[in-house]
Parts: sequence; C-alpha cells; structure tokens
Amino acid sequence: MDDAQSRPLSLLALPSYLARHVARIGHLLLVDALAEHDLRLPHFAVLTGLSDFGPLAQHDLADRLGLNRSHLVGYLDTVEQRGPIRRERDPDDRRQRVALTAAGVELQQRLQQLAQDSQRAFLDVLTESGRSTLMELLGRVLRANGG
Repeated sequence: MDDAQSRPLSLLALPSYLARHVARIGHLLLVDALAEHDLRLPHFAVLTGLSDFGPLAQHDLADRLGLNRSHLVGYLDTVEQRGPIRRERDPDDRRQRVALTAAGVELQQRLQQLAQDSQRAFLDVLTESGRSTLMELLGRVLRANGG
C-alpha cells in the first residue's frame, strides 16, 4: 500500500494537508542538497536575500527573510567566516550592513542551481507546464493571504 492510500481520504481532501506534506518533501531535498556544502537553509536564505536585494542592513535582512534578528547574527557569523559575505558600516546610518563578496555571488549561483535541481527532482511527476502552473497558483494563494 502506498503512502497516499494509508492516509485518511478526508485529510487528503484538504489542500493545506497536501501542501504541508509536499512542502516537507521539497524541504528535505533542499536541506540535503545544502548539507553537501555544509550549509543550512538559513545560510542559503542569507545568500539568496543578498543576491536578490543587494546590500542590506542586518535588521532589514532579518525582517525580509522572516528570521529572528538575534539568530541572524549567528548565521551571518558562520557565512562570513567562509568568505561569501562581508559586514560593513552603512554610511547613511552607521549600522551594520551585509553584502555579498565576489565569492559569495559565485557560491549563491551554484547553490541556487542546486536548489532548483532539488526542487525539480521531487516535482518530476509534473510536466514543465504543470510545475509552472503549480508555482503560479501557490504564489497567488500566498499573495492573497499576506505573504
């Protein structure tokens, strides 16, 4: 009996139940892919956030990533020790600002490809059009609910 047949049909009829379990599969694949580089998901989020937004004040980066500000400091310490980011004084408000280094840009691009590959792997059951539709629909639900 496959896993779907062993679950109550009433639960399988709930979109939030399905979404949670599908997200868990994708999350585990992404975590495993990042672990190959001795990184965790928050480290990847930092690199990706800086790649997408450019240099940011630490507090702004934490807020945009939805991370606790005090936890972000530890993540930044770990990533900074490896060289992909640097912290500097923001000339406008003298707070700490975080930016990618050239090595960070390169690392983030490699990790982004790894992340995309890991996500594509668990969605292989869908066509390219199906994956595109899924992403559009999930994004629409997220935006409609304040995400």
